[in-house]
Amino acid sequence: MRVLVTGGTGFLGSHIVKRLLDRGDDVRILARHRTEFVEQMDTEFIMADICDVEKVADACRDVDAVIHTAAHEGVELRYETFLKTNVHGTKSVVEGCRRAGVRYLIATSSPSVVDPGKSLEGADETCPYPKKSLSHYAKTKRIAEEIVLGANSLSLLTCAIRPRLIWGPGDKQLIPRIIEKSRKGHLYQIGDGDNLLDITYVENAADAHILALNALQVNPVAVQGNAYFISQGEPVNCWSWVNKILNMVGIPSVKKKLSFKKAYCLGAFFEGFYTIFRPSSEPPITRFLATQLSQSYWFNIDKARRDLKYWPKVSTEEGEQRLMLWLKSLPPFSF
Repeated sequence: MRVLVTGGTGFLGSHIVKRLLDRGDDVRILARHRTEFVEQMDTEFIMADICDVEKVADACRDVDAVIHTAAHEGVELRYETFLKTNVHGTKSVVEGCRRAGVRYLIATSSPSVVDPGKSLEGADETCPYPKKSLSHYAKTKRIAEEIVLGANSLSLLTCAIRPRLIWGPGDKQLIPRIIEKSRKGHLYQIGDGDNLLDITYVENAADAHILALNALQVNPVAVQGNAYFISQGEPVNCWSWVNKILNMVGIPSVKKKLSFKKAYCLGAFFEGFYTIFRPSSEPPITRFLATQLSQSYWFNIDKARRDLKYWPKVSTEEGEQRLMLWLKSLPPFSF
């Protein structure tokens, strides 16, 4: 099978590329920048902006399936940046698939698309989209997911994968942010510290996308047009897990604390300040972050187990061991 992976040089995308190559697929990567990873892999590479419809359509030519991982993440407050990549970029991918006659489209979505701004415990895929989202990322990923699922048809079979908090060796987002904020003294425990979170080891998240592609081929009636929550299948205590990561690199556990109410109010203040004055840095706290760090968010993955035959091959404990070995292999103060 010939597969195009958008964002194939990224953290998740690179693992998906490796999985596809391991099973003998021909892989084409579309990304904005050529990296060392591309040089190491036996793949075809196309450098392009995900919003360039013509180049994306060209990348989709002679392709059987597209796995769309490219996205803009973060807590910055420039809506147009999220809109461009997450929404217009996804429209570009769907259009490219249609023009080229691609048969299968699997998109990386996020559980944040159903985040109502309060705890979700054991929610499944019947959980509705909220009327309003607390972050540009969540809002634009919801729109993108709707575009992908709405594009499902007899000629283009689609589904969306919602992995929760992807982590593991090589991570350049979640783990570095935790370590950097703590080293600068900017990390506070929000709330009472009892909140549970779903997390997803990166190889398990990659497996879910490959399993979705397989399922669209062998069981399309059950899978097409659907979204699937993906995780380790067992939530962790948010702050115990954060402290475990910090301790891996010799940083003491988080001692500073803020109540949810105070953190939420500070988030609202910084959102207003950054919206008016538009500094280049990210705000230290937002309402979305205050909620994510203090509320419980874990999901029922029975649907993925049933339809995709998903099961996390790498346990949380094994993943943590691999993460610790990777962190200890890095030069001091790499983050």
